[in-house]
This record gives sequence, C-alpha cells and structure tokens, in this order.
Amino acid sequence: MADLEFWLTAGSTYTYLTVSRIGPMAARAGLRLRLRPFYLGRIFREDGFWPFHPDTARTAYMWRDIARQAQARGLTPALPAPYPAPATERANRIVWAAEEEQGQGLAVLQHAYRAWFEEGHPPGEEPSLTRSLRGAGLEPAAILARADSPEAEAALVAATAEARARGIFGAPSFVAGEELFWGDDRLEQALAWAAGRGAAG
Repeated sequence: MADLEFWLTAGSTYTYLTVSRIGPMAARAGLRLRLRPFYLGRIFREDGFWPFHPDTARTAYMWRDIARQAQARGLTPALPAPYPAPATERANRIVWAAEEEQGQGLAVLQHAYRAWFEEGHPPGEEPSLTRSLRGAGLEPAAILARADSPEAEAALVAATAEARARGIFGAPSFVAGEELFWGDDRLEQALAWAAGRGAAG
C-alpha cells in the first residue's frame, strides 16, 4: 500500500477544508495516510514572513475563498474565525500524541476545526481541547500528558526541520514519493499521483 503524507499545522486556515475530506478520499484511493504535524509558524518566523495579516485584502479574500469552497462541500463555518489561533504549537503536539497513542490524529483535527471554524473556539485551548479529544474517543489526561512531554516537543522540532529540508513551506501540503503538492486544491492531484506510484510499484 502506498503512502500519502499529510503535512499540517493545526493553525492553518485552509486545512479546515482538507480535514473534512482527506480520510475517505485516501481510503478510496487505497492509500495509507500519514499525518505529519509540524511547526509551520516557526518556518514563517525564520523566513520573516506571515501570509495573512489582519485587515488586509489578502486576508479578506482568504475568508471569502474558504466560505465559497465550504458552501460547495456542505460545510457551515462561521467566518471569519479567530485568527491566528493562539495555541497552535500545543494543538500540533496534541494531534501528534493522538496519532501516536491511538491513531486518532485526524479525528482530533476534525473536531478541533469544527470547534474553531463553526463555534469560534481555537484549537489547543479550552473548551475545544477537551471536547476534541473526547469527541475522538480519547481520554484527555493521557493524550495531554504526552503532548506536553519533552518527547512531543522533540518530535515536532524534528518534523519541522524535516519539512524545511524537504521544501515544505505551507499547509496543508501533501507528499507522494518525492513529489510535493501544496494547498487543499492540490489534494486530488496528490492522491492520483500517490495511487499511480503505488500501482507502478
């Protein structure tokens, strides 16, 4: 079975669109989905760059673009959502811990994004934090203990260094073999590429 790597940061706005559909799409394509949370904000800061500043035309367009795509997919966000999310790094460690412990990182992400985009509760802090973990069928105390451990921080730092080395500069991003695809609008292409590689291999 071929892999599709899903590189994500829990503070990415467009990832809201991806988490609602990537699981079933990867399964239908016969692919094993590998969640790769990383600290995209650190890469932005190192590069002296931030993509969406408040009260700019670019940010206004982003929210309208997400709203259009969400409507087409039957999603019901209340936009604009609080941005930037203040606890993104902890949210990424929680996703990592949920995936490592129970293989439930995607389920946690789905609950967290609904809480953020539909109810206005950012990920990585209460009330979203506990509700997202319980919604995914997880016991919050155990996941949070691992998420707040030095092991989790080391894993995310290593993933961030790997992302930079592999040329990943945004989220959501997808890697199929050696091919990088950036953005929710490239998900179908990434899936097709990964499935083709799997069939060829």
